[in-house]
Amino acid sequence: MSTKLKLLPSAQYKGVNQYDPIKYYYWPIFGRMYCQRVELALDECTGGERVLEVGFGTGLAFPNLHEMYKEIHGIDLTADIHAVKSVFDPIGIPLFLEKGDVLKMPYQDNYFDTVLMVSILEHLKPLELAQAFVEVSRVLKPGGQMVYGTPVEKPFMVFMFSLLGHNIRDEHFSTEKEIEEAAHKAFSKGHVIHMKSTPPIAGAVYTVGNFIK
Repeated sequence: MSTKLKLLPSAQYKGVNQYDPIKYYYWPIFGRMYCQRVELALDECTGGERVLEVGFGTGLAFPNLHEMYKEIHGIDLTADIHAVKSVFDPIGIPLFLEKGDVLKMPYQDNYFDTVLMVSILEHLKPLELAQAFVEVSRVLKPGGQMVYGTPVEKPFMVFMFSLLGHNIRDEHFSTEKEIEEAAHKAFSKGHVIHMKSTPPIAGAVYTVGNFIK
């Protein structure tokens, strides 16, 4: 892995509600795993003219994406766009952000080199995955890539969620296997890589997919 996530000081991030996982990135040990899953997805991004991050939240990946793409676009259902931009404008990262949904995106066809979704697709119901991938494919340029990251649902993951005070069934509606199957149906080619736990006692805990239009 070559990418190192460029974290800002934690107090600098703005624009998200209390459910955003930003605080976990700064925890000892556990935080390293949180960073690693984003780094794994960023490693798959090939760079280019425009990237769209779906569900950008705090904009955690924006400093890295700024080094790889000329324009950073983002769409999110709940983030405060003005607040997020106020974090990145002063450090020279211009952003094109929208409030909206991956199931119906306000972008023209064949527009982006990369669509990035980190821990987003598991929140969709299985029947919504196909619709999401139609939309993602529509806005991608021919030869463009969809890069996604999603947790592996297994007892370890359910246990880790419970430690953080979350019931996984209240938040995750599609498994990594359902997401991978839907992606293979929607895109002509692609691959999925697996991230092991640290220490690797629990096997794969996260998957990253890279699919080409």
